[in-house]
Amino acid sequence: MKNPMLEVVSLLLEKLLLIANFKLFSSGSPGEDKGRNGFYEISSFLRGDVLEVPRTHLTHYGIYLGDNRVAHLMPDILLALTDDKGRTQKVVSNKRLILGVIVKVASIRVDTVEDFAYGANILVNHLDESLKKKALLNEEVARRAEKRIGLTSYSLLWDNCEHFVTYCRYGTPVSPQADKFCENVKIIIRDQRSVLASAVLGLASIVCMGLASYTTLPAIFIPFCLWMAG
Repeated sequence: MKNPMLEVVSLLLEKLLLIANFKLFSSGSPGEDKGRNGFYEISSFLRGDVLEVPRTHLTHYGIYLGDNRVAHLMPDILLALTDDKGRTQKVVSNKRLILGVIVKVASIRVDTVEDFAYGANILVNHLDESLKKKALLNEEVARRAEKRIGLTSYSLLWDNCEHFVTYCRYGTPVSPQADKFCENVKIIIRDQRSVLASAVLGLASIVCMGLASYTTLPAIFIPFCLWMAG
């Protein structure tokens, strides 16, 4: 049986990550972002390579399948609203992506290198060095990615594009980006100033809105949890 408290904490962490990295979602449709003017040496990519696109705060990942095709995990609200492939296969706009993250619906889709990168620079197999893990054979990596193509669940912390490519390339889904965010949250929680700040905000809410259960309980419960976790 799932622990309700852990589920609430997990949800809060995901929303914090979404807010903290709002500028990440820059792979939108024409008119929302800068045009895709990048030129890519596609001939240098090998089937099964991990393509990495740095964004403002986070990084987007995909698996190169050959023939200018990249498989990558992309949230998209339209997947929950329509089965029309003519609409869902178009480049995912910022609004579609953000709403897809919120409702946790996504797909592992195949796009061209240009649509995948959207004008950003591409790093190839950079995770091999940073994770220091032994990669599977490139053909096996590509086959794993192809088997996953289609609808899938999504979670910023537990099931994102980095989990997808690390599963395909190394056999184990990991996300150093999500791990780093969780470590930063731990640092904030351990800082006793967070307890003081939450207590002050709780008292302020009680003064402004009165002694109601929806103000009093959070004012006591949140500082207490931070204190015990610190």
